[in-house]
Amino acid sequence: MKNFPANYEELNTWMEKLGMAVPDVMQGFGALHDASLKSGALTSKTKELIALGIAITVRCDGCISYHVHDALEAGASKDEVAETVGVAIMMGGGPSVVYGIEAMQALEQFLQQKAR
Repeated sequence: MKNFPANYEELNTWMEKLGMAVPDVMQGFGALHDASLKSGALTSKTKELIALGIAITVRCDGCISYHVHDALEAGASKDEVAETVGVAIMMGGGPSVVYGIEAMQALEQFLQQKAR
């Protein structure tokens, strides 16, 4: 099983390094990320859950780490994350089952980390 909290931290470190290598790209990506996920007609929580569903269907481990973490930070419940996984499986088929399991593992790990 992957260690999703450690993966989240490692990705943050490497995103900073990538930002030093290609600052214009990462600044642009950061601005797009922030603008896309801020609350509007949809709450930030809802947008994080949408991003998680997409991460599962496109099979992006790092994205799963980020969006499970950030969905929880935005106030998502365990049940909301689980239902998001269900929708992603419906949209992505069999491979999304595997990545949906990873999202549930990430959820459990981040919840355990929060409980400490």
